[in-house]
Amino acid sequence: MEKTFDVTALGELLIDFTQNGLSQQGNPLFEANPGGAPCNVLAMLQKLGHKTAFLGKVGADGFGDQLAQVAAEAGIELRGLRRDQEVHTTLAIVHTKPGGDRDFSFYRNPGADMMLREEELDRELLRDSRIFHFGTLSMTHDAVRDATKTAVLAARNAGALISFDPNLRPPLWASLETARTQIVWGLSQCDILKISDNEVEFLFPKAVRTPNGPDYVAGARKLLAEFPNIKLLNVTCGPDGSYSFCCGHQVFVPSFKLGGTIETTGAGDTFCACVLHNVLLHGLENRGEESLRQMLRFANAAAYLVTTKKGAIRSMPDPKDVEEILAKH
Repeated sequence: MEKTFDVTALGELLIDFTQNGLSQQGNPLFEANPGGAPCNVLAMLQKLGHKTAFLGKVGADGFGDQLAQVAAEAGIELRGLRRDQEVHTTLAIVHTKPGGDRDFSFYRNPGADMMLREEELDRELLRDSRIFHFGTLSMTHDAVRDATKTAVLAARNAGALISFDPNLRPPLWASLETARTQIVWGLSQCDILKISDNEVEFLFPKAVRTPNGPDYVAGARKLLAEFPNIKLLNVTCGPDGSYSFCCGHQVFVPSFKLGGTIETTGAGDTFCACVLHNVLLHGLENRGEESLRQMLRFANAAAYLVTTKKGAIRSMPDPKDVEEILAKH
């Protein structure tokens, strides 16, 4: 059956406050950047010509208005976006480290994104999508966790591929053991997995930690052995590059180190979107090493470009700029 939406995602839509200079008094100035991993993914997919939809919740406040406006400007279908009349939009303070990596301080106790309920889900969107994408920020608390799991199962029953990015944020969990349990559930459900090197190490420390340094390939192989449902596994290793495991192949492509990195917010989400773009075009079956290599090159280049700007949703690169990097390097 022909489906209207290429990708529907569920999860957080929030404001990332990113430092942008100092005031005349020497105080840090923060820019209110629209973000949230699932919507970052959708924004890049829209740039790549796909039709997307979002399921989530923001507050009935000024930040909620800002987020809804920006997501709509990006072309994302928002009929699944709910507004909470009592709980404010979730905020994150992004502390950028030398080299562009980040620490997050969340104002989310509670935040509107965690107030989404099962009965608020737009079931038609779930039935009308080729791929359903989710992470774990929508699994940190009971009610939104139930909504997430209901959405995953509904999308799968409707024939959608399931895409998962753990996106582990330890401060948001009551315990790391709870985080592990929910990540394992997501791993058991997905066809497509994007996971970072530190998350592989979190799940399989004994496999990854070796006397000669971290072995993420060993961790990835253990992951695939325990979760044979995963058809495409991509491991991102920050500035080093990324791995892809699919159809019995293993491919590594180094990152583009062209300078100009400001911060890494949205890099993993941009990478994830490019992978889903590739799957929508080429599927998951009979993939060869060269096709996986080209997928990673495009995703790595796009991820590099987003690190040269602040924020995520409004910083997604144009495909022509990605192609220009690939042509030059």
